Amino acid sequence: MVHDYGAVSLIPTVVVLALAIWSHRTIESVIAGSIVAFIITSQEGFLASLADAALTVMRDENTGWVLLVCGLYGSFIALLVKGGGAQAFGNMVSRHVRSKRQSLLWTWALGLTIFLDDYLNSLTVSSSMKKVTDKYNTSREMLSYVVDSTAAPICLIIPISTWAVYFAGLLEKNGVAAKGEGIDVFIQSIPYMFYPFIAVVIVPLVICGIVPLMGRLKTAEQRAESTGQVVPTGSEHIEMTETYAGGDDHNASVSLFFVPITALIFFTVWFDIDVLAGVMAGILVTLVQYFLQGALKPVDMFDTLLDGLKVMVPVLTILVSVFIFIEANNALGMPEYVIGAISPYMSAWSLPVLAFITMAFVSFTTGSNWGVIAIAIPVVFPLAQEVGVGVPLMAGALFSASGFGSHACFYSDSTVLTAQGSGCAPYDHAVSQLPYTLIAAGLSALGFLIVAL
Repeated sequence: MVHDYGAVSLIPTVVVLALAIWSHRTIESVIAGSIVAFIITSQEGFLASLADAALTVMRDENTGWVLLVCGLYGSFIALLVKGGGAQAFGNMVSRHVRSKRQSLLWTWALGLTIFLDDYLNSLTVSSSMKKVTDKYNTSREMLSYVVDSTAAPICLIIPISTWAVYFAGLLEKNGVAAKGEGIDVFIQSIPYMFYPFIAVVIVPLVICGIVPLMGRLKTAEQRAESTGQVVPTGSEHIEMTETYAGGDDHNASVSLFFVPITALIFFTVWFDIDVLAGVMAGILVTLVQYFLQGALKPVDMFDTLLDGLKVMVPVLTILVSVFIFIEANNALGMPEYVIGAISPYMSAWSLPVLAFITMAFVSFTTGSNWGVIAIAIPVVFPLAQEVGVGVPLMAGALFSASGFGSHACFYSDSTVLTAQGSGCAPYDHAVSQLPYTLIAAGLSALGFLIVAL
């Protein structure tokens, strides 16, 4: 029999958020939250429970998939950087950019085009554009905000993405959509995905000054413009060094960027939106191209692959710690408690907005963007059927909540990867963009209230 911990299940999440705000350190805060959770569930046996959870996470197929994808994306980006592809792309963009505003709008536009996967989006766009934005004394916090706003959000509203495939599968698995019709139901829900649409649209408004800079982002921009220090103190990042073996980086062919990216996208689609197979194929194509064009020597290529993996170790460590924290929250029944607490207040009018707010909160606090929706679907959709809320609207509310969690959470995979690629500590990135994610969430909640009338 599973113990009902009630409101006590919220304590580990409060610990994580409080420590993160106090210490500005992500991994330690998440691990502390996990320890507190297992102290609650296992008392003096908490270390054994923590060890069991860690082993469960490391044996899980999904964990292996995430670690492989993130690690190989690190290697892929490192090849683009060291081989001159990223620099060549930056040089090409620089010829068309005359101001900070234009450099950020280019960054935003590039993010709109890389919609297959949020990991690919976060790392590729940030690594490719930071030299361009650095030229105009743009803070890495600003770059991170622009990049992250077109990572998970754009993957939700373009139905050819890993997010679409995953959520379509959940809809079919839970009987919300008939077998083979999950993508059709997902597409029907896109008009109701208010959060990703609003999050994407706010970015150019911020860039153009229509929505003002505020909070930590305003402070970061003032620091970068007044002192030229674009990277926040203490941040680790992938530096784009000029090491093109074929000569001057400024003369490197843009094919060193476009051929690898095109290959990665093509093979990802070719293998039915399998980003792991896609990145493996993309790396192989890049190795062959860079060898034939003399961009890198064979020894340098393989050293670069390893260097890319090494750079991703902090990211992988955070992801594993977050997965353990998710296991801890599941042991406490935290998501179920929150859903159960608001279920009595749900009606046809209130269900979409309450589901969005509740699952956005759970996704934000736990760092679980896909997992909490898997828990919510079998609970929320029967309620929706009972009170007469349509499937597309209900799906749009839940998927919007997942997008908010990925975008706003201090320790979500998208936040961590964007910060890593941009050269900004995850905490600095998350806090500086938080006002804008909350604005988008507030407007989304209002939208769900209006359409449910």
